[in-house]
Amino acid sequence: MNYTYRIYPDAAQQTQLLEWLEICRSVYNYALRELKDWIASRKCPLDRCSLEREYIIPADEPFPSYHRQQNNLPKAKKQFPHLGKVHSQVLQTTIRRLHDTWEAFQKRGHGFPRFKKFGQFKSFVFPQFKNNPINGSTVKLPKIGEVPINLHRPIPDGFKVKQVRVVSRVRGTQWYVVVTIESPVSVPDIPIHGRAIGIDLGLERFLTVSDGSFQERPKFFRSMHRKLKLLQRRAARKQKGSQNWEKAQTKVARMHHRIANRRKDFHLKTAHKLCDQAQTIFAEDLNVKGLARGILRKGCVDAAFGQFLSLTEWVCWKRGVYFAKVDPNGTSQTCPSCFATVHKGLEVREHHCPECGYRTHRDHAAAEMVLRRGLENVVAQGLWGRETACQVGLSGVYDLDKWRGAGIPNREVGKPALY
Repeated sequence: MNYTYRIYPDAAQQTQLLEWLEICRSVYNYALRELKDWIASRKCPLDRCSLEREYIIPADEPFPSYHRQQNNLPKAKKQFPHLGKVHSQVLQTTIRRLHDTWEAFQKRGHGFPRFKKFGQFKSFVFPQFKNNPINGSTVKLPKIGEVPINLHRPIPDGFKVKQVRVVSRVRGTQWYVVVTIESPVSVPDIPIHGRAIGIDLGLERFLTVSDGSFQERPKFFRSMHRKLKLLQRRAARKQKGSQNWEKAQTKVARMHHRIANRRKDFHLKTAHKLCDQAQTIFAEDLNVKGLARGILRKGCVDAAFGQFLSLTEWVCWKRGVYFAKVDPNGTSQTCPSCFATVHKGLEVREHHCPECGYRTHRDHAAAEMVLRRGLENVVAQGLWGRETACQVGLSGVYDLDKWRGAGIPNREVGKPALY
């Protein structure tokens, strides 16, 4: 598990941290340059060479793998003494970071590693600790010293600190540590149990539950857009590279950071509310990258559906709630009562089935369809265990839903479906 804490280094420590980030960036770019040169040298045709330039690397030169580049670090420190300022394991994890990106590129077939510009390298890792680096209100980082930390929640008993990642945010004015903790206790897979619900995500309503309750979408970016636009206009009028320009850019970055924090806080609180309502949750497996490129991309990026699904899955695992994703195709075009296909455009916000007469909100019908598909998947896979009194498949479930949602103001219950 990862715990994120805010740290408060002094001026000298901040200067040292920023210097480390730049050294790690240079090591990353140098290793990537070696990798690209070796690949480019193998692209030369056998019968001719380029008229402009060609990479001349011996044919017996091996591929610059992680272990080869890691073993070359001591030689590089002799040639470039400033590399010795950074902890040796931090430089090793920087090389590891490049090759993890390279291996991921080979698996998915796109996303070749890119060179990091000034300020784009924002974190480095201390991979191991002999003793617990957190002592009271400080965290001891090798070669940096003790740094004040806001330990808003203690490390649980039985957990050991494995690694610490130092993260720079808001243009190097705010610093955080991501502490990775580990326990030898094995956590079994969460079984399917209790009450099940399906959720549908949208832009009119951020979230609609199959029991009829829904959550309005807070427009984080749009609500702060006016002030952000003013700060960006002020920053554009400053001379680039000056101190006033840097101060204006920091204010813009702080505003973006505030918007992201508000959005994440809303996602976590909503995920916990869902876990309070049910013990089994089904959601749509949305193509978030496709939504971010469509005509409604600004609203989809502001809602951050991908982040919400990831956080919900994490919260469900932490609280012992079963979470699964289902196929989203046709959930809003299918009647959850009789499974008839009901075509409707995005402008139609009500579901009315001509076959069975079922009428409800469009998102509510889609959430019910998500629930049905989730239950069908778990039954087909043989994952369904014992049935409880609050099981969705049992009779009387809608009476239970009405009782549970009696205190929720944002609620809409349609005609009960026939099971």
